[in-house]
Amino acid sequence: MKNTAKLLLIPALLACAAAAQAQSAGSLLIRGGATTITPNVSSGDLTAPSLAGTKSAIGSSTRLSGGITYMLDNNIAIDLPLAVPFEHDITGDGAIAGAGKIGTVKALPATLLVQWRFMEPNAAVRPYIGAGLTYAAFYGARSTSTLTALTGGTPANPTTLSVESKWAASVQLGASIQLTGGWFVDANYTYTPLSTRTSLSSGQTLDAKLDPSSVSLTVGMKF
Repeated sequence: MKNTAKLLLIPALLACAAAAQAQSAGSLLIRGGATTITPNVSSGDLTAPSLAGTKSAIGSSTRLSGGITYMLDNNIAIDLPLAVPFEHDITGDGAIAGAGKIGTVKALPATLLVQWRFMEPNAAVRPYIGAGLTYAAFYGARSTSTLTALTGGTPANPTTLSVESKWAASVQLGASIQLTGGWFVDANYTYTPLSTRTSLSSGQTLDAKLDPSSVSLTVGMKF
């Protein structure tokens, strides 16, 4: 009789364990890991006076990152990605492709996403899609002596630069893999169609589509 009672308890215990790990309504998911942002640059030309076809490129950057997700119901979630500021190298392209680094800029994208999570709350793998709004804040831009030389500046009067911050939409594709004890692994890809303008102290400007892609891999805990 006692053995029968124990056997009857097993499904209930398994159900409780699944519920403890489930990403269900009211769950708070906190994660941490790393993100790489890769701009997919399509550069315009630097305005006159400059060599025809003077363009720029922007390198990728990897930083510590994380995020907070709140499950509004069993499928819909609000997600707030977090990260330390990214720093990107700006290099010459087009007619000045061999010039090397002409500057750096820091970026801190602030993004809020609404996600739809597929499968049941206690599924081992939950793919999801998301969409939202990003404010791409660019600051701390610094030029190099190469940019100063290319734009007619001098060591006493170097050319400086600034990059405009912009709003843009973002779309996301990802998956959450549930482990034991409420732990999970999350991987996602986010794309943001983004255009901005770089302004130089010489009065010249350069418009470019940055269209950054980001890839994040994190580990988290459900509360």
